[in-house]
Amino acid sequence: MAGANTMHHPHRGSMQYWPRARAKREYADISSWAKTKDTKILGFCGYKAGMTHVFVKESNPNSHLKGLEVSTPVTVIECPPMKIYSLRFYKNTVYGLKLLSEYFSQKNTKELSRKLKVSKKQGSESQDFDELRLVAYTQPINTGRGKKKPEVMEISVGGNDNNAKLQLAKSLFDKELRVSDILKEGQLLDVHSVTKGQGFQGTVRKFGVKMRQHKSEKVKRGVGTLGSWTPKRVEYTVAQPGKIGYHQRTEFNKVALKIGNKPEDVNPKGGFLHYGNIKSDYILVKGSVPGPAKRLIALTEPIRPPIKFKPVQPSITYISIESKQG
Repeated sequence: MAGANTMHHPHRGSMQYWPRARAKREYADISSWAKTKDTKILGFCGYKAGMTHVFVKESNPNSHLKGLEVSTPVTVIECPPMKIYSLRFYKNTVYGLKLLSEYFSQKNTKELSRKLKVSKKQGSESQDFDELRLVAYTQPINTGRGKKKPEVMEISVGGNDNNAKLQLAKSLFDKELRVSDILKEGQLLDVHSVTKGQGFQGTVRKFGVKMRQHKSEKVKRGVGTLGSWTPKRVEYTVAQPGKIGYHQRTEFNKVALKIGNKPEDVNPKGGFLHYGNIKSDYILVKGSVPGPAKRLIALTEPIRPPIKFKPVQPSITYISIESKQG
């Protein structure tokens, strides 16, 4: 136990996320996928439009609000149909996944060439594989963003039967993937996105260090010391100014409250701030989602769902479409 004269000085800044590395790209790179017994596509993508609120009937039998309408904040994510560029067949090795072969689609949209050099070869399939993934791309031209260049990402196919996984993937080839075919209302989701960038900030803003008194030497909004004289180096735990934000983050077990294809049901008067009106399919996710408006959000099957969770069809009685213009 510390002595009575020992001053307690907690560490400044959270070490929960370290290093505080900025994301390599504007949308998430998913390294781990859920393991499912059912053969199905494990994810989808959409663009964050904004937030609103809805009234939902409380379905938890243990809640004191059971049967009552509860106001709930939701994030509106526009999910235009995606298309498949190729199928990738992987084999597990001691060094990780190894690409065996790739089977390309020959019916791609002209906007895809803005992102990558489209292969004119058909490629080949593989029967002896451990993991099958779809290389899918978005179609932002179908949204109100005014953007043409798509984003490309891998989406894993879940299941234990390789033949069933291959048949499912081939049945979706050269077709449009819709969010309603992959995700269901009331289910849990993992949300992957890149947070809003905050730019270069000082130590008070970045780490929450205590401001020094007005008579302090040199600076008020800086740390009192960078460390000891010996060893003659600055430890990585010392609060330093720098860029913050723009980090890839995952929020687990969010709830999909509604999946719809009628934009007029959720478009507010005057449109969403910094986004405008949505023009395609959409999904309402309970609570907030990391990232600014227009950012691509990856929605995947939950990788660690609660054991006792039972999906319940949400009963939404009201969706606010009042103006968000202030």
